[in-house]
Amino acid sequence: MNEAKLTNKYFIDRQSDFESSARSYPRKFPFALKKAKGSWVEDVEGNRYLDFLCGAGTLALGHNDDEVNAAMVELIQSGSPLHTLDLTTPVKDRFVQTILDHLPGTLKDNAKIQFCSPSGTDATDAAIKLCKTATGRSTVIAFHGAFHGMGHGALSLTGNLAAKTPVANLMPGVQFMPYPNSYRCPFGLGGEAGAQACSAYFERMLKDPESGVTKPAAVILEAIQGEGGVIPAPASFLQTVRRVTAELDIPLICDEIQCGMGRSGRLFAFEHAGITPDVILASKAIGGSQPMAVVIYDRKLDKWAAGAHTGTFRGNQLAMAAGTVVLNRVSNPAFLVEVTRKGDRLKAELEKLKDEVSIIGDVRGTGLMLGVEFIDPNGKVDIMGHPEPSGEIAARIQHLCFEDHLVMEKGGRNGSVMRCLCALTVSDEEIDTMLSIFGKAVRKVDGDVTKA
Repeated sequence: MNEAKLTNKYFIDRQSDFESSARSYPRKFPFALKKAKGSWVEDVEGNRYLDFLCGAGTLALGHNDDEVNAAMVELIQSGSPLHTLDLTTPVKDRFVQTILDHLPGTLKDNAKIQFCSPSGTDATDAAIKLCKTATGRSTVIAFHGAFHGMGHGALSLTGNLAAKTPVANLMPGVQFMPYPNSYRCPFGLGGEAGAQACSAYFERMLKDPESGVTKPAAVILEAIQGEGGVIPAPASFLQTVRRVTAELDIPLICDEIQCGMGRSGRLFAFEHAGITPDVILASKAIGGSQPMAVVIYDRKLDKWAAGAHTGTFRGNQLAMAAGTVVLNRVSNPAFLVEVTRKGDRLKAELEKLKDEVSIIGDVRGTGLMLGVEFIDPNGKVDIMGHPEPSGEIAARIQHLCFEDHLVMEKGGRNGSVMRCLCALTVSDEEIDTMLSIFGKAVRKVDGDVTKA
């Protein structure tokens, strides 16, 4: 290829010409990537960027981890099959055993695993099919702010209206319920009072014979909502949901696709509440950078007939070899202690920044899954007395960070929350670099807003 064509603009223009209008990240990050290692990526022009997106949390150990790559190279060179549908292999057997060895509570000795097509949305759809089959019931309870995928079924369980509104006739029978949010409490209470209100509402609705809501096939939630704006559920709320669903024999599905695999400082985010769900959804990081999605569930739900759920690429051997490495690394107690330490340090610095400026409303999250919600200090206030979220300000922050070679993604209501989805192996020096670039951008925009 002509060296003159090796520019970001050349590749971005070509991508714009032949890819669909649904493409998203290139609109925010107009570069063409050539190399990547650890927490850094390099574009075709030789510019290096600190990556705090890492495949939307997929790259738990960063780009091109040496041990992960060695496992994949060894598999390729061994002559082993790389595509096996759901036929078993020694590689698959080792991967499954590794998952089972690290399951919490009663699941450890009672789990079954369903391999799906490789996206997290496929795991969601499979889990709903599983629970409907096992219970004979037809409805599902999900929560405000949830994100469970973009497939037709998973989208019906997702809270974001912008994604759902253009798509007619999504899966019926989904009941949405309030999810606790201390900063923007759906009941206008906040804190523990708000969590207690959400818990009481959930329990009363399911136990009230006049609620109008029939007993569902499943309840699905994220212990830490990701795309919804990095909102951790209080332990008390998760404990109530688990107790009530157990009492009423309703399968509880915990979507750990983004918040799992060590990101919260525990292997699974729901472990912070000391609960064990009936079903766990895992994708993203569990494939060790390769496509993989699995449903892990209590064997009492295993009522499927042969072939009831399939997927051509459920036998991705590279993902199983790489995923075994990731599981062993991120489940190590010492590794998780480091995730917690680095997350606490980053969160403390972000909270200091919040105190300096007027445009940060909230800093929240657990471990290395953190969010910073931006507000318009001159705008209207909500029922909690907090200024409304500002996606415009967050977008300006994101753009300035990118110009200064830091990649971060937005989420939450109106796209107002900047999210940390960095590699769990990020160094303290890289955290310092992120804080420097991010802080510079925030102070610049805050100054502009203050003058306005």
